[in-house]
Amino acid sequence: MPNTVEFNGRPFHFIGIGGIGMSALAYILAKRQLPIFGSDLQTSHITRRLQGMGAHIFWSQDASNFDIFRSPNGNGTMSHRSGATAPAVSPESPPGEGWGDGGTGTPTSDGSNGKGPSFSGFQLPQVICSTAIHPQNAEYQAALQLGCPIFHRSDLLAALIRDYQSIAVAGTHGKTTTSSLIAFLLLEAGLDPTILIGGEVNAWEGNARMGRGPYMVAEADESDGSLVKLAARIGVVTNIELDHPDHYQTLDQVVSTFQVFAGQCETVVGCIDCETVRDRIRPSVSYSLNPQSDADYTADEVEYHPDGIVARVFEGGRPLGRLRLQLLGRHNLSNALAAVAVGRLLGLEFSTIADAVARFQGAKRRFEYRGHCGGIQFVDDYAHHPSEIRVTLAAARLRMQPPPPTALTSVHPTAAIKRVIAVFQPHRYSRTRAFLEEFAECFGDADLVLLTDIYSAGEPDSGAIDGQQLADRIARHHPRVDYQPTLEAVTIRLRELLKPGDLVLFLGAGNLNRVIPEVMAFFQDSDGQSEAHPTECA
Repeated sequence: MPNTVEFNGRPFHFIGIGGIGMSALAYILAKRQLPIFGSDLQTSHITRRLQGMGAHIFWSQDASNFDIFRSPNGNGTMSHRSGATAPAVSPESPPGEGWGDGGTGTPTSDGSNGKGPSFSGFQLPQVICSTAIHPQNAEYQAALQLGCPIFHRSDLLAALIRDYQSIAVAGTHGKTTTSSLIAFLLLEAGLDPTILIGGEVNAWEGNARMGRGPYMVAEADESDGSLVKLAARIGVVTNIELDHPDHYQTLDQVVSTFQVFAGQCETVVGCIDCETVRDRIRPSVSYSLNPQSDADYTADEVEYHPDGIVARVFEGGRPLGRLRLQLLGRHNLSNALAAVAVGRLLGLEFSTIADAVARFQGAKRRFEYRGHCGGIQFVDDYAHHPSEIRVTLAAARLRMQPPPPTALTSVHPTAAIKRVIAVFQPHRYSRTRAFLEEFAECFGDADLVLLTDIYSAGEPDSGAIDGQQLADRIARHHPRVDYQPTLEAVTIRLRELLKPGDLVLFLGAGNLNRVIPEVMAFFQDSDGQSEAHPTECA
């Protein structure tokens, strides 16, 4: 496998282009006017956006997807496997000009967009895959047989990070919110950053943005160990825990990965409230929620409201001013301190930072308010680790407080919250089994827990653990636990359980949030008093 990604016009082919990380990379390359091909098993708003930029997407992962690259047809264009051709396009041509489907996003029966993409010269594509792609995948095998250069998505991310003055945000929890907040801060400060995030943010209408400034903000994932490939100007480490037992056996192995990453960054910003970060990463710039700590950035006079947070921020023991957030919970104040630290390292005035932080409304699926119907509030959150569930439920309890005399935002409904209902879809058999007791004890702030079966995320079912076993274990610690094996059963049960005054929190990294629109529709008020903020479900 070669170790150099080329940005000189050679085409890229993404196996699994619709994934949240893969699609962000494809977006940036398309904005760089490079020919983009890819495959996925289903269409989505993410793939439709890429098609609108000119990407050619096959709707199956077959070896025949590479037929288009096998031989030139002799006239400067590449033949599509269905026999159609398209006008030649140079690598410098704008995306969507002369190749792809012109932005219609409509696949034909052969799995293509109907118009074969083309480009000057004959080059095998650089193939990008993620850890989720099995070595026996038909496309992967075809790429090997053709001799295509094959890269892990982290290789491409590392190459892009080297092209910028990059800020890479790592950590077991809080990566998406922290990287999104830093990116929003730079955007609001007029620094026009390039952005690669593992979640979608309304401020830039997706999970990626191409800027003209020198900075890139990237979310850096540790799940498969590829974090060791990244070297940024500023590296941020929010916290370190064991979260991916499918890849790591011990916390020490996780720490080793973060230590390599930290050693390759010019400056490391870290949260010393996490003892592992404090003692084993030893960040050069630190932040903490403990005003008595010796961290570079701290906070006091903290007020946690049902619609946000107010705190006074210190830099080196000197007060900088008040910080207001529309986000909930201690963990998000910690994330905001990371953003303050990065902003100050880049020379921004605290007033500029505070103004941006106050306007940030969060990323999708991170305590994302989906609306209220029938006096019930609906919130979607990606939390799938016991620590994440615990802090997210604690944040939800804040909504039960009476609203302050002067609301921080206009989003928080005025109706009082009487119950917090946690609906949880466990993610991966390996994680559920490894943290069984931690999961059993993390739902204390929920009045009722509704569980469904485990979302495999591609893992084989060994039969060692299932959703019912997890529900039984939680029931040892919680008085109200309900298990429903399917999403359809969850939908039916929620219709029976929910009542005015409930806040229902959908938790998990799988496809649980698909049920939200149907449940909300059931409770839709006939008098028009309901409010909905629909989003594309995973």
